[in-house]
Amino acid sequence: MNKMGFAQAIETVIAKAMEEDENIIIMGEDVHGLRLNLFARFGRERVMPTPISESAFVGAAVSAAMAGLRPIVEIMLVDFIGVAMDAILNHAAKISFFSGNNWNVPLVIRTACGGGYGDAGQHEQSLWGLLAHIPGLNIVIPSNPADAGGLMLSSIYADDPVIYFEHKLLTDYWLDSMGSGGRTTVSFNVPENGLEGEVPDKWQPIPLGKLNQMKEGNDITLVSVGVGVHRSMEAAKILEEKGISAEVLDLRCLAPLDVEELKNSVEKTKTLLIIDEDYKSFGLSGEISAMLLENDISFKFGRICTETTIPYSRELENQVLPNKERIVKEALKILRI
Repeated sequence: MNKMGFAQAIETVIAKAMEEDENIIIMGEDVHGLRLNLFARFGRERVMPTPISESAFVGAAVSAAMAGLRPIVEIMLVDFIGVAMDAILNHAAKISFFSGNNWNVPLVIRTACGGGYGDAGQHEQSLWGLLAHIPGLNIVIPSNPADAGGLMLSSIYADDPVIYFEHKLLTDYWLDSMGSGGRTTVSFNVPENGLEGEVPDKWQPIPLGKLNQMKEGNDITLVSVGVGVHRSMEAAKILEEKGISAEVLDLRCLAPLDVEELKNSVEKTKTLLIIDEDYKSFGLSGEISAMLLENDISFKFGRICTETTIPYSRELENQVLPNKERIVKEALKILRI
């Protein structure tokens, strides 16, 4: 096993796929600089810098995918995805259904998400619940380098569009950027084990819709994605010291969702705590709890989500976003300890 950073794992997989399949292209703002190694290797015809117009280049990518290419489109921040929602919501997500699978859109939209570094509500949202709400989209949110590479490989060869989320606190080049501009004295809430991890010697696709059990437990099930998985693991250690055995599940994908493994875990522990950096209302936490209730599972329930617009102040931001302290406090509350 090798050790690798989150972004390096993704780029390694993309490079290998591009080497083997000339139909894979990259499009997006500043990709000639952000993906300099790929640009130098494959040239401007396959790593294509675009104007600052998400609606234009995502729309072009939908057409390119229909014509037989497999575009990887980069929207720098998921907060900006609203500019391209017509192409995503009304076209990419629906073409396969409306055409009876005669047309497909093998498109990956790669985008950065998440807070914890003081950039406020126009740059730190997650929005995966909003996008998972749309039929026809696959929603992928890796938490570690091995999953980041394996899930990207599956995403590239999926025949339907994938929104691929990359949390900024797990990515070295984002952390380098966030530490500039007078913020070198600011402490970001970076998970201890978030930036680097073991990756396989040979990359294999990880099936979309298969969660990963990060830790086995019997008393409570902690469910999350992305950086929230690391927060959950940190909280599980604290709970363990208090005699509480927490099971930690990394969903990895919201659509498709691994319903069976969720059911198995919650049937065992009878207690569920969902940690979701996305908004609470009409989101992931409510959908999972409803799905379990529809399957006649009785359980204690709690959730820690972002409940309001993310403030710019780091002190206020820490009160809004999920963290290990909030997880432990809520777990003890629902277990009535």
